[in-house]
Amino acid sequence: MLEPISVSLESLNLITLSPMLIAIGGALLILIIDLFKSDLDKTLYVILTMLILFVDFGATYSLAINERGFFDLMLIDGIAVVSQLIILIASLLFVPLALTASNKRFHEYSYPEYFALFLFMVAGFQFMVATDNLILMFVGLETASLSLYTLIAMHNTRGAHEAAIKYFTMGALAAGFFLMGSAVIYATTGSVELYEVAKILQSQMDKTGFMISALGGVVLMLVAVGFKVSLFPFHMWTPDVYEGSSAPMAGYMSIVPKLAMVVVAMRIFGVYINLDIQAVSYIIIIIAVITMTLANMMALVQNDVKRMLAYSSISHAGFVMAALALGTTKGNSSIFLYYGFFLITNLGAFAMLWISRHKKKSHHERYDHPFSKFAGMVSKSPMAAVIMAVFMLSLAGVPPFSLFWGKLYLISSVVDYGVATDEMKYIVLAIVMVLNSAIAAYYYLKLIVYMFLLSPSEDETVVYANQSRPLNVIIGILAVTTILSILYVQPLMEFVTYLVSSSGY
Repeated sequence: MLEPISVSLESLNLITLSPMLIAIGGALLILIIDLFKSDLDKTLYVILTMLILFVDFGATYSLAINERGFFDLMLIDGIAVVSQLIILIASLLFVPLALTASNKRFHEYSYPEYFALFLFMVAGFQFMVATDNLILMFVGLETASLSLYTLIAMHNTRGAHEAAIKYFTMGALAAGFFLMGSAVIYATTGSVELYEVAKILQSQMDKTGFMISALGGVVLMLVAVGFKVSLFPFHMWTPDVYEGSSAPMAGYMSIVPKLAMVVVAMRIFGVYINLDIQAVSYIIIIIAVITMTLANMMALVQNDVKRMLAYSSISHAGFVMAALALGTTKGNSSIFLYYGFFLITNLGAFAMLWISRHKKKSHHERYDHPFSKFAGMVSKSPMAAVIMAVFMLSLAGVPPFSLFWGKLYLISSVVDYGVATDEMKYIVLAIVMVLNSAIAAYYYLKLIVYMFLLSPSEDETVVYANQSRPLNVIIGILAVTTILSILYVQPLMEFVTYLVSSSGY
């Protein structure tokens, strides 16, 4: 007769679950409040959601590094902490924008279910980055994805419904390939714990058949990552999804879901890269180069600012994957610094699209934000034009704006690795990244030319300054942070490097 297994609360180390439990508990609290008292003003839910996120942020920041919990499913290392902090900062900047939206045009913000789903989504992303168990990664991925599909559809326009369906299709394919990749890895190694997978791979590297099977699992995982991060050739519907979503939601989607999946990729592919299985690095680098180059080519010919920013986000994903292929502490640290600055700049750029208000699509029958709509904007709303120009210059990598430092550290990590290993291909990769940055500068500067050098349209004005205080405050914070990044980039990089170096990846 088998003896019963005794499990103590102390051995579960439930503190590792505290950030996710706070988000889930907060979501349930919002639903309970609505159950007993419906038709409350959305301001209550916005403030309550922000309070929950602040508590979640504090709980995450106070976590001890390199601890496991809940039957060793949870892994709280430096990567888990820094990625959760970035996710929560992005969420704290996004939620107040709900106060900006009118109940008529953006009625989804008046539903308490919207904020509950948002917190469930955040908890899903946190589960994804705080584990090295493939099953829990999948649970977090699906929790976040299903919530996000619904949030997009709640905008309740034809474009939003199309975006939600396309994003759902992409997510379903990603989930399918992730499951197949996990099944292959489990069948090959007998484990879904990545630290166990690493040990087994290291002991079986001399067996050709075993390694071919293991690499098959990597290829399937790479397809799953490609759909979620928008890598070539799995990026085709991404601009359509961004176009159909509200502008701030598109900005949020360009950062947080991708960051969470990049961390998953960092953990999975890091196992193979650290074992010096060069084929994995080469495949990632090839896809990264094609992604950043093709996305930039597509962005050059876009006539809509929102679609241009969508292709821009795809190109930035290629940049990040190039550094991920290195598997070094500096490369991984640069990824988090890059995403921190990209969060500030890209969320600000998408939020600035909300300054435009028009009664009808007088400039284009399909697009809401064609370049022509921003012509002569400096004469209508000079401060908005200046702030938008700051965000465009930052995205272009112009010093001293924030994203310049992110690109500098990413490219320098590639150069350093090439010099350290004496492999010329990494120097070539760095040159390709620089050339792509130069190409991207053209379409970012194109918008600045429209805003400052062209005459405004003769048509009835369609660009109005949004005087909403929450929007002005958030955009002001993002713009000032973008400009003054030089003051905190070094200590921030040291903090991120310290956390990443304390991880086993």
